[in-house]
Amino acid sequence: MLHPAVKPGPGQSERSADARLQEAIGLAQAIGLEIVGTDIAPLDRPNPATFVGGGVVERLSAQAEETEADLVVFDCMLSPGQQRNLERALNRKVIDRTGLILEIFGARARTKEGRLQVDLAALTYQRSRLVRSWTHLERQRSGGAFMGGPGERQIELDRRMLDEKIIRLKKDLEQVKRTRGLHRSARQKVPYPVVALVGYTNAGKSTLFNTLTRADVMAEDMLFATLDPTMRRLELASGETIILSDTVGFITDLPVHLVAAFRATLEEVISADVIVHVRDVSDPEHEEQKASVDAIMQDLGLGPGEAGERPVIEVFNKIDLLEPEARAALQAQCARDDHLVAVSALKGEGLPDLLEAVRQGLQRDHEVLELEVDAADGKTLAWLYQHGQVLDREEGDGHTWLRVSLSPIERARFDRLPIQQGEMGPSVSVEH
Repeated sequence: MLHPAVKPGPGQSERSADARLQEAIGLAQAIGLEIVGTDIAPLDRPNPATFVGGGVVERLSAQAEETEADLVVFDCMLSPGQQRNLERALNRKVIDRTGLILEIFGARARTKEGRLQVDLAALTYQRSRLVRSWTHLERQRSGGAFMGGPGERQIELDRRMLDEKIIRLKKDLEQVKRTRGLHRSARQKVPYPVVALVGYTNAGKSTLFNTLTRADVMAEDMLFATLDPTMRRLELASGETIILSDTVGFITDLPVHLVAAFRATLEEVISADVIVHVRDVSDPEHEEQKASVDAIMQDLGLGPGEAGERPVIEVFNKIDLLEPEARAALQAQCARDDHLVAVSALKGEGLPDLLEAVRQGLQRDHEVLELEVDAADGKTLAWLYQHGQVLDREEGDGHTWLRVSLSPIERARFDRLPIQQGEMGPSVSVEH
């Protein structure tokens, strides 16, 4: 495995070469590859032919021969021509970062949507590399200058076939999106607010999800352990019911067409009422990982100051791996900020504080209604207790006076209820 340490350009990640190499090793191990050798190749700019210089290629060739490696992984984006030239020079199969991530996605996806997304991304990637497959036929080129040889004709046939498959997959994926949209609309009619877990891959989102919901989502110490969105109901201490969503982990420099293919998976984040950003605080690179997650969130229209901004709770996970002094300092920092929580998802520490932060986040846009309801209207009273938080209640003279906190969705539903109101009718005040 090779990590070419190209100097980062404007807007690119500043993470260290060692950290990027370790992440690449984790990606390879996530699909069971045995690492027999690694290397870091500093370079100022990529070589157009082989990405890395000739000396690095020779060194890799010798290392591959010595270790009897079957595959060489480049932790970068290779062009089709660069990949072809490297395979010729090394006499081995070569894949780049995109190909490696696609292999992981293919191994992890379980739902129909996940498999469709993987297939679409893989076909798009494969289409861009058709030039590699038929160059051996170019020697057979014949006919007039305006006629393509066998290699060119085969490329066109394959490209047409892939285009047809891509069109079918996009149609199937749109149908899945519509189905998910119907499910989302049904949830909004219940309505239960959605809380989405996001974070860098392997930050501990699935472990946190399992601990909170007592579910059995795959949670292992490997990158991209979760690909398909998983949702479970969870009841807060206040009695409110929420839907908790576990989503695909983010990663630095995820290829653009992969982001597009997996955007549907992230729709639960876009529609969430509260976002919980899980961070592996034991990782020395967790600040850089946060920057990567923030960049993707910005791309989804969820950045600071944007329309539709919603509460974001930062969860510093894996505090059980910190030294006592660092842990105490972090917990003191979280005590001063309602949007920061320190937890150990594995040990179950700090989870009540997290759920309280979620409750407060959900309450941010709530309205407090002062209502006078006929005491005999048990249906309305039961609805208010089920869908809102009753802050105060008084009885007298055949009427019930209530102060109830409702979310905007619940308030809209309440306004449509056939309520047996008192003579004064309901009055509304908003508390901040």
